[in-house]
Amino acid sequence: MREKLDFNAIDEFSQTVIDSLNFTECSEDAFYDVVDLKEFQDNDSETIFTFLKSKIRLIPFGDYLKRYIYLKAGLAGNYHEISVREYQHIIIDSFAENSTPKSFTETTAKMSALAKNWLTQAAVNRSVVFLLGFGLNMNVEDVSAFLVKALRERDFNFKDPMEIIYWHCFRNGYKFPKMLSIKRQYDELGPTSDYYVHEDKTIGVRNTIQGINDDESLLNYLSGFKSGNRTPALSVTAGLWFSELYLKCKSLIADYYNTDESEQQETALRRTAGFSKVWTPSDIDEGDVEKVLCCGTPINKSGNLEKLSASKLSRYFSNKRFSRQHISALLSKSVAVDRFDLMTLNFFLFSQKKEYDMNSKGRYIAFVDSTNEILNECMMGELYIANPYECFLLMCILSDSPLATYADVFELSFDESSEAS
Repeated sequence: MREKLDFNAIDEFSQTVIDSLNFTECSEDAFYDVVDLKEFQDNDSETIFTFLKSKIRLIPFGDYLKRYIYLKAGLAGNYHEISVREYQHIIIDSFAENSTPKSFTETTAKMSALAKNWLTQAAVNRSVVFLLGFGLNMNVEDVSAFLVKALRERDFNFKDPMEIIYWHCFRNGYKFPKMLSIKRQYDELGPTSDYYVHEDKTIGVRNTIQGINDDESLLNYLSGFKSGNRTPALSVTAGLWFSELYLKCKSLIADYYNTDESEQQETALRRTAGFSKVWTPSDIDEGDVEKVLCCGTPINKSGNLEKLSASKLSRYFSNKRFSRQHISALLSKSVAVDRFDLMTLNFFLFSQKKEYDMNSKGRYIAFVDSTNEILNECMMGELYIANPYECFLLMCILSDSPLATYADVFELSFDESSEAS
C-alpha cells in the first residue's frame, strides 16, 4: 500500500477544492503510480524515462489562467470545454471594471487578441502575470502562485523596486491607477547616500517590506534602491545559497577524485611526472562539475555537451542542466540563480549522502525538507510536483542510486535506439 508523503504544495488559487482542476493532486497521483510499480524498483531509469516521455506534460500557462477564471467566476461544466471566447469576454470585462489597460506599454493589438493569446500560450513573461493581476483583481497570493507554478519562476523579486510596488499594491487591493501613482512618485525620488538596499539579503528586504503598511513609508524605503551604482536585481540570498551548495559539491568531487583510481591515473598523465596531487575544492572547476552532473549527456566532436534539442526530453530539461558555460555565467553573476540551479545542486549533495544508501524514503523526505527550506528563504516557492523536471528529481532521489538514475535518464533521452514509450 502506498504511503503518501507531504509535498506541502497544495494549490492556492482558490479556497474551493475541485479535484479535477487540482494540478498538484493529479501530478502527485501520477508520481505514486510510477514509484509504486515493481518496474520502478527493478528498472528505475527506464520507468522514469517512459513516464517523462509519454505520460506527463508541461501544463501550459493558458490552462492555469482558464482554471483561475473558472474558479473565480464560478463557471460550471468542464473548464476545458468552455470556449476561449467566453474566457476572453470575462478577461475583457474584468480589465474594464478594474481600470486596467491592455498593456504596460503602448500597443496597437486589440484587447480581444491579447486575451486570446494569454489563454492559449504555453508561456508568458512576468509582466503579463502582473498585468493580469491588476486586470483580474488578484490578491498577492494569487499572483505569487502564478509566478511560481504557472511560470515556473521565482516569486516576487524583492530586489526589484517595481515588483515590490506591485506586491504592495496587490496586498492592499490597489487598482492599476493607484499603482501608476506610486510608480510616478518612486521615479521622481532622488538618490540617497545613507543606505543601499541592494546589499541586503533578499529575505531581510522582504521582511522589512512586509512590515510596511503605508505608501509613504514604502517610498522612503525604496529610495534606498537609488543609492550608489546601478546594480542588477539579483537575489543576494539565492547567490549565497548557490555559493554554499556549489562549494559543497566541489568538495565532494575533490574527494571523489582523490579516491577514484581511474581519475588518479588521468591526473598522473596531466600533471608533471612525480608530482603527487591531492585534490582540494579550489582545484575543481566548472568543467569538473559539468563532467559529474552531466555525465549522462553525450559529448560532441568539439568536446561540448550535445545540444539539448537532440534529447527526447528537451522540453522538460531546457535551461536546467549544469553545463560549464552555465556555471560560469552564474559565478560571474551575468545570469541570476534560479530555483532549478539550487534544487539540482541540492539533489547532487543528497544523492551522495551515504547514510541514506539503505533508506531511499528517508533520503526523499530529507531532500524535500531541505530543498523547500532553501527555496522558501530565497522566495522561490517550494518544490512543485506538477513541474516535470521537479517530478523527475523527486523520482530520482527515491531510487536506490539517485545520481546514476539521473544520468541514465539523460542518456536514454539522447539514445536514438531507445523506443521506450
